[in-house]
Amino acid sequence: MGIVCRMRQYSPDLTPPWKKSQPVPKVAAEPGLVVEEPGTGFCGAVIRCEAATVTLEDRFGKHRVFPLEPRGFLLEGRVVTLVRPSSAPARPTRTASGSVAVPGARARVARAGRIYVEGRHDAELVEKVWGDDLRIEGVVVEYLEGIDDLPSIVADFAPGSDARLGVLVDHLVPGSKESRIAEAVTSEYALVVGHPYIDVWEAVKPSSVGIESWPRVPHGQDWKTGVCRALGWPENTGAAWERILGSVRSYRDLEPELLGSVEHLIDFVTAPE
Repeated sequence: MGIVCRMRQYSPDLTPPWKKSQPVPKVAAEPGLVVEEPGTGFCGAVIRCEAATVTLEDRFGKHRVFPLEPRGFLLEGRVVTLVRPSSAPARPTRTASGSVAVPGARARVARAGRIYVEGRHDAELVEKVWGDDLRIEGVVVEYLEGIDDLPSIVADFAPGSDARLGVLVDHLVPGSKESRIAEAVTSEYALVVGHPYIDVWEAVKPSSVGIESWPRVPHGQDWKTGVCRALGWPENTGAAWERILGSVRSYRDLEPELLGSVEHLIDFVTAPE
């Protein structure tokens, strides 16, 4: 009797099980929804949903962006297709700074008082997070391109009870050049506060930018260029700043030291005469 050999048949379909064609539910990618991307095992809450991508944040604060592909995620162990929420987004109840939003509020006529910051990046960051609040309060933010001449700048401004001046300084730590300059400003109607970071870049939380930490740059090197080099980014500080600023969506993306200083300045400049 001959022996009959049966060849085992293998399916040529190598599609992962979670992407096979069985019908699966479509789920709106609402903020806070916790899902897993099975290809990488990354599990996190939805924080943003664009036309073709969704951004997840895990419990450590790390962000990952994934395409909105059919059958692309697991929800409580079940395969689902995430879709962009169809309803119009609700009107925000808070501004980016965390203040109560005032829908339809008109900008106040600018006060005589001002807030000065060191550079353009500082000004753009303050505008992005506190812009709505500043417009309602009528506070204008200007940048100085450095504070070496701060005492004379304050003297020229001539702050008074009806025109207070607030100044935000980078790297304001005991014993620094910046602290000595700040101490030379003595007007009771001028307030100089700051944060401990070498540059305002560092005041953005690393997790928001998608890095583990801000690198240490050897003394003597240009700090921003050194950061780009250490992170493997192109050594284009303008493009790097656009990347960093684009990662900031609210006060939650900023370090507390910067938040407290800016809030203090706004309160000081808007204090009643």
